[in-house]
Amino acid sequence: MFHHASIRTADIHRAIAFYEQLGFTVCDRFTTGYTLACWMEGLNGRIELIQIPEPAPAPDAFNDEHYVGFYHLSFDLTDSCPDLSSWLQDLQVRILQVSQTEASALQPLKILLAPQQQAIGDRVYEVTFIADADGLPLEFIRQLNK
Repeated sequence: MFHHASIRTADIHRAIAFYEQLGFTVCDRFTTGYTLACWMEGLNGRIELIQIPEPAPAPDAFNDEHYVGFYHLSFDLTDSCPDLSSWLQDLQVRILQVSQTEASALQPLKILLAPQQQAIGDRVYEVTFIADADGLPLEFIRQLNK
């Protein structure tokens, strides 16, 4: 059974503000010896955020076709929204509002792949990718032919 995915971040407060806009809530804050961390739950899953002192930029897993390793988290929005285009527009507005009202310094939402249909096996999905607060790719999918 999957317990959580762990994400290292340059700024845990900015990362929390970003993932809150996706529907996650902080369920536990703790330290991992030398730095801040938390668990957040949402979208039927749990993530762990760990702040890294003196962070190095993450590799560009989305655009580097030779990249090997962890690629992205994927969240199923089939039962959560009618289409990904309107969901993305709502998310952009929420992130813009947070960036104007909080000191979290959220950047405007970076869309890596606009919503499009993809056939995978005998199923058709609507798929989009965005970058999180540290540039890590996140995929959101909706199954169209249930």
